This record gives sequence, C-alpha cells and structure tokens, in this order.
Amino acid sequence: MTTEQSTAEGFSYALERTLEAPAAAVWSAWTTAESYAHWAYAAPGSVEMDVRPGGTWKATMVTPDGGQFPLTGSYFEVDQNRRLVIGMDVPGKNEPAVMTVELTEESAHQTRIVVAQTCDTADERDLAEQGTTMLLGSLTDFLKTAH
Repeated sequence: MTTEQSTAEGFSYALERTLEAPAAAVWSAWTTAESYAHWAYAAPGSVEMDVRPGGTWKATMVTPDGGQFPLTGSYFEVDQNRRLVIGMDVPGKNEPAVMTVELTEESAHQTRIVVAQTCDTADERDLAEQGTTMLLGSLTDFLKTAH
C-alpha cells in the first residue's frame, strides 16, 4: 500500500509516501550510483556520488523526449538510513537548490519518505514538485523489483 501526501506553502513543497521497503534499501537506492541511475532517469554511467558531508555528486538526466542535461551538487547532511540534505547547483544562481530527504522506518518492510524543497518562485516550485513526484513514482517501482 502506497500512501501519498503533498503539502505546499509559499515556494516550498513536501511530498510524503510510505514505501514498501526497509530504510536501508531506500537509502541505498538514493546513495548508490548504479541504483540511482536505474530509477532516477539518469544516463547510464553518468552518476558519481561521494556521499558524505561536503562530498559532491553529478548525473546526466535524460528527459522523456531523449534530451540530456547535466546536474551537479553536493551533500550538506548525511545521516545514514535517516536524512540526506542535497544541494543542486543552479546555473546563474549563487546558492544551490536544497532538497531534504527524510526516512522513517515504520516497520521492517515499510519506510516513510518525505522529500522537501524550497524554491525561489511558484513556477520553480511547481516544476520541482512535478519532477519529485515522478522520481518518487519511479523509486516506488524500483524498490518493488530491487528486493
């Protein structure tokens, strides 16, 4: 059973789902380059992750129409199996976009995930929330086949 909740306030959003997987499996999906590439619409071989505070990441994302765009960023907070705070570099902006991923293990086979982000405008928030909704859907499908 997947439950989903979305809240938006100002230029922020938070998406919450209950995933049918233990927290360690969800963590691994977010922090292992091969797994992340599989579910997060990244070009094969393009994902690099140094998952530690101050570590960097990069990935080339593939759009539904086949376009590709590179993303880079860094990790601000890393609390294994619990919390990731990820910065994403934004062209033309001095400060990175920040996404928070929080995991709460509800049982041995269920984890609540909350993904939150604050954006500069309502349009940016809407696009980011739409993208995160797609990612969570793909993550849900990946976890069903991953364990």
